[in-house]
This record gives sequence, C-alpha cells and structure tokens, in this order.
Amino acid sequence: MARIAVIGAGMGAMAAAARLAVAGHQVAVYERGETYGGAVRRFERDGFGFDTGPGLLHLPAVYRDLFVKTGKEPLEQRVELSQVDPASRHVFPDGTDVSLPNASRAGVVAALDAALGAGAGERWSDLISRARDVWDATRRPLLEEPLRADWKALGKDPYPAVRRGLFRRGATTLAEVAERELHDPRLGALLEGHALAYGFDPRSAPPSAVVLPYVEQTFGNWYVRGGMRALAHALYERCLSRKVEFTFGAEVDVIAEKDGRVAGLVLMDGTRVDADLVVAGVDPWALAMMAGDSPVAYNRLWDADDVLPRLRRPRARFTVLLALRGARPEGTAHRTVVHAADREAELASVFGTGRGPAGPRPVPCEQPTVTVLRPDDPAQRPDDGHEAVTLTATVPGHAEEAPDSVDWAADGVAEDFAERVISVAGAAIPDLRERLLWREARTPADNADETGTAGGAVPGPALAGVRGEQLRAANLTRLPGLYTVGGWFHPGGGLAHAGMSGALVAGLIVEGDDWRGSQ
Repeated sequence: MARIAVIGAGMGAMAAAARLAVAGHQVAVYERGETYGGAVRRFERDGFGFDTGPGLLHLPAVYRDLFVKTGKEPLEQRVELSQVDPASRHVFPDGTDVSLPNASRAGVVAALDAALGAGAGERWSDLISRARDVWDATRRPLLEEPLRADWKALGKDPYPAVRRGLFRRGATTLAEVAERELHDPRLGALLEGHALAYGFDPRSAPPSAVVLPYVEQTFGNWYVRGGMRALAHALYERCLSRKVEFTFGAEVDVIAEKDGRVAGLVLMDGTRVDADLVVAGVDPWALAMMAGDSPVAYNRLWDADDVLPRLRRPRARFTVLLALRGARPEGTAHRTVVHAADREAELASVFGTGRGPAGPRPVPCEQPTVTVLRPDDPAQRPDDGHEAVTLTATVPGHAEEAPDSVDWAADGVAEDFAERVISVAGAAIPDLRERLLWREARTPADNADETGTAGGAVPGPALAGVRGEQLRAANLTRLPGLYTVGGWFHPGGGLAHAGMSGALVAGLIVEGDDWRGSQ
C-alpha cells in the first residue's frame, strides 16, 4: 500500500483518488479552495441554481465505469441522468432556425434538409462519416491509453482527404473542411461552433476536430438533475466512502523530493506531508512552480521539446446567469446556440488576427456566439413560475497586461459584455428583458480566483494533427513518483476526458509505468 498525495479536488483528481483507494492505497487530497469539483461549481440565489462550469455531459459511460469499478452502487443510483432532446437548437444570423435530435443521424439529416435545403443533411452526414474514421483511429491512443513515447505519430491528422476530380486533397484546418465540404455558411458555423465551444480556433484547429460533433451526435447529450454539481457531489461522496481523506484550504507550495524522487508535499503554511507518490491535478504553470522556482522547471517534468507547444494557454468562458419570472415554455430546447453575425470578427476578437503578437490587446466581441441553457429542472428554480437560464460565450482569458488576454476585472468590462451576451440571447428568448429579475456575470477572472487556474482558462480535449500541438502533456512525468491528472494533461479537458484521465493515472500507478491501457 502506497501513501498517495493528490493535489487538487477537481473531477480528474477525484476520479483517480477513488480508483486508487479501491486498489488499496492510502489517498489524501489537498485542495487550495474550500470545496471540491474544480470548475464544476454551482451558484445559488433566491431559490435559483445554476451550473457555472460545464452544463452537459458527453460519454456518460466514463462515469458509469468509474462508479462500477469503485463500488457496487452504479452511477444511476447516485444521480438522475436524462438525454437532452433535441440535442441542440441553432439560430443563424439569417434567421434560419433548426433543432437537431439527440443521437439520431437520420433525424439530423432530415432536420438540416428541411431547414437549410435539400442536400445539406447529406453533406453533413458525409462529414460525420469521415469523422468516424477519426474516432476509430484516435479513440484508443488519445482516450484509452497513456500518451505513448512515440506520440509524434499523433501529429499526423487522421481526417481522410476528400476526392476533388481526379485527386484527393486534404484540408489543413477545420475552417478549410467547413469551406470545402459543407458549401453553406450555416453548416460551416455549425461545425466551427463545436470547436469554438471548446476554445479552439477553427482557422488553426486540425481537421481531426470534426470528432467533436461526431461524439455529441453519436453518443448524445446528457443532463444530470440538479446540474453537473450533483455529479461532482456524487464523486466526492464516493471518494469519502472509499476512505479518501480531503483537506480544504490547503495550498501546496513545493513538491518535496528525496534521492531524486517524490517524497511528499510542503504546504504554504509549512506543513510537511510525506507521501510515496504525488498525483497533481493543477495546471502546468502552477505545477512547474511547485517543482522548481521558474518555468524552466518544465524541463524537469517533461521533455521540453515535446511538451512546450502543448502548454499554450487556451481560451476561457464568460457566463451570465439569469433569473427569469414566468414559467419555462413547453417545448423549449434545453440548449440553443445563437451563432455570431460576423464569424471572422468573432474569431479575431477571441483568438487574434493570426498575424503575430503585435497590435492592440483583444477586445470582447460585439456579437459573440452565445449558448443558451434552459434546463427543465425543478431543482434549479424556486417554483414552476420561474426559470433559471445560463448564457455562455468563449472569450480570451484574464490578465491585467498579457497581450493575448483581457482585464476582465477592469471597470465596466464585464458589465458591458454581459449586456452584449444578453442582447444576443434575445434571439432565443424573445421576451428575455421583460422577464428578467436579476442577473449574475461570471468572468474568467472569477474562475481564476476560484480554481487557481491561470487566466481562468478552460482546456479543451486533446486532438490529433498539427504536429502534436493540440495534444496534452503526459500523465507520467520525468520526476519519479509524480503523475499528472485532469483537463490540462492527457487526454485533455471536458468532464468525460477528466474521468478518463483519472482512469489512466490509476492504471499507471496500479499496473506500473509501462502499462498500456485496458485491453
């Protein structure tokens, strides 16, 4: 039995902790904040409840497996899961309005043909067929195995080239896929919107990003009654039942070493925690500081030539929570995406012009793409005469002076952008202003304060292609006894990926560093 110290109580860290405890190890979690769940949080006021992190779950099988492997009580006995149908409603700048059914390829084809014209559904279906090739090629090395030593093989994009006349021509970015294969700006916005929601720039994201809509369309969207916080609570309780110890308000200062390997932790208050192994669920910048006194410490944890491209800071999310008077109308879609009127202006605002670091700092977009979540959940509202609505938009991260960020704490910045987000959401909720009781804006600066994540950034899932630049650092570091877990590391961000990361780390520790994943 090993003594294992876990840094952070995010979803990936708790997933690893539960599995390691079941394997017979003594596991203790040290969390700088006052609660568990990482970015999976809940805001409550006046009887209203809101998710302030992810609002939907993909690939629920990841958490079903976790709960089966860590106890006889299945996930569905701890939380109530339901499929969201329609999976999403999309409102485009020209007024086109289409609802896509959940996990029904034929239904999606029919809906797109009816709304966008004959042939639109077939073009989308053909793209999803090619996306399945990406899923089949990358599912195991990207999701079910630790990152291989020969990870550079994943630098080649698996998205198949499409025949044009006598030749096959491969796209180099997701934006090129949209332009060449979909031939409709609305379909292009539908595809690129999936990437944008995860913080990827379609102009530079690899074609393999087509796997994002494939996963959603194939495995469906799922909602947890009471919000995603209920899932975090269930996982926390599972950890407690398996004798995992939690210490909150315990910020780690240094990862202690002895004889060239991990020996435990030193907390900010000077407390020494002895441990045989350490599992770190914090962002790479924070971890590097714990393992050394400067970013040069990256070289101690990973091969610098390999990992540094994968440590580029991702984008963040801006959230507006709305308390509305009046009942949620019958037949309302759980999720509506209102697409930006000027996609190029939005991408330039969020990611920059792509012309290098020179130029003014980014400015929040005038009319961003806004995702509107309207769950039909009595646990989220004071009564049936009110409705809780969450609005989100992808934005630059927070920093007072960094050239690729916005100072979200500056006077008026958050308030002004919240107004823009609400105005855009009016396309999905026409009577929004008249029904509004109050609102609460949550910025990347708030996320940074709560979670300690640099800039409040939200990491996206790992993707193949672009020479491995969208991969994440390996769960196994060069410092013996130190492992990494969660969205900042292999296989990347998102609730499902966090759960997978926990499974991979537990496998490496239980089976040994040469473990290649479950067969």
